[in-house]
Amino acid sequence: MFYSKSFIFTSKEIPAEAEIISHQLMLRSSLIKKVSSGVYAYLPLGLRVLNKVEQIIREEMNKLGAEELSLSILQPLSIWKKSKRDVVLGKVMISFTDRHKKQMVLGPTHEEIITDLVAQRINSYKALPLILYQIQTKFRDEIRPRYGVIRTCEFTMKDAYSFDKDDAGLAENYEKMKIAYQSIFNRCGLSHCKIKQADSEMMGGDLSHEFVIYLESGEKIEMGHIFKLGTKYSDVFNANYNDERGKQRPIVMGCYGIGLDRIIAGCIEKHHDKQGIIWPSSLTPYDVLIIPLDYKSCLSADREKEVISYVDFLSQELENKKMEVLVDDRLESAGIKFNDADLIGIPLRIIIGKKNFAQGKAEINLRKGEKIVCDKGEVIERVSEIIRSVDKKHTM
Repeated sequence: MFYSKSFIFTSKEIPAEAEIISHQLMLRSSLIKKVSSGVYAYLPLGLRVLNKVEQIIREEMNKLGAEELSLSILQPLSIWKKSKRDVVLGKVMISFTDRHKKQMVLGPTHEEIITDLVAQRINSYKALPLILYQIQTKFRDEIRPRYGVIRTCEFTMKDAYSFDKDDAGLAENYEKMKIAYQSIFNRCGLSHCKIKQADSEMMGGDLSHEFVIYLESGEKIEMGHIFKLGTKYSDVFNANYNDERGKQRPIVMGCYGIGLDRIIAGCIEKHHDKQGIIWPSSLTPYDVLIIPLDYKSCLSADREKEVISYVDFLSQELENKKMEVLVDDRLESAGIKFNDADLIGIPLRIIIGKKNFAQGKAEINLRKGEKIVCDKGEVIERVSEIIRSVDKKHTM
């Protein structure tokens, strides 16, 4: 991707509305755009990061043998009345009456929907245990949206649901999910995320744990929450199974949520400096940023074709090795390019300066400060070595 053709518009100014670092940097680096209070659009850079988070979550959920589905955002209010959680959530629910005079809500969560679905499909112990999950948009009419994507009216959540024969089965899946969550947070650069017992609140059940980080302000914003629901919902929706003796028993449930938007914000809160974001390699929107300096003068110099040819060669070879590459081909000064590079936070850069290039050299520059000057012909292998070492670290 060429920067000049991309939808990236950075800003030097700190938005007055942004109270915390992650909100400031997400707006300034063109990850998101505010649409309304508590509502944000993900721009191309931000969506690339969101997709990386989704992929990590899918990989960890699939390791558990969980199956992905996608439940409806639109839900009949009647199903919420059945569980009486329409009263519990109250005005947080976004509800409306459709043209057929049917009362509907935009799903704030999906326990009722998934339990009703399973109740209609599962009737034997042979089908258990079962884990289903989705990555879905949720809607809640927050009284006070704040902190950018951390507390919003529209947000992306991974919610998983386990279905077991008994409490022992639930306990086993609950512990497996704890481990999976810790792996997800570690891979997303949130190894400092803490787990603590918590109040189950509107979800109900006997036990829950939350995964939290602490902001620079000292406030605590939740990254994930897991619950032992027991038979709270299966009792309401008659989600029963026949055991080995043919006796009907209620399915024992657990539910497990992660806020994807919060993972991104939490990662930025942890990984940044005064200049901007410092993405971990697992979430970076691009693996490599190629920055030709003095591009304007190069274009008018005898070396024009050689520089352009080398940039094309680098980007093509790196992409052939399955790396995602952004080329800053703008006719801007080195200062502007470096400032934008620091703000956006891509961790690995290849700098093509006029002096180095004339000597057959190029510079590999890491966002954290390390610099490697090497022969032009060695750049691909040196970058590949760096990427491999990082990938190995994440898979150990």
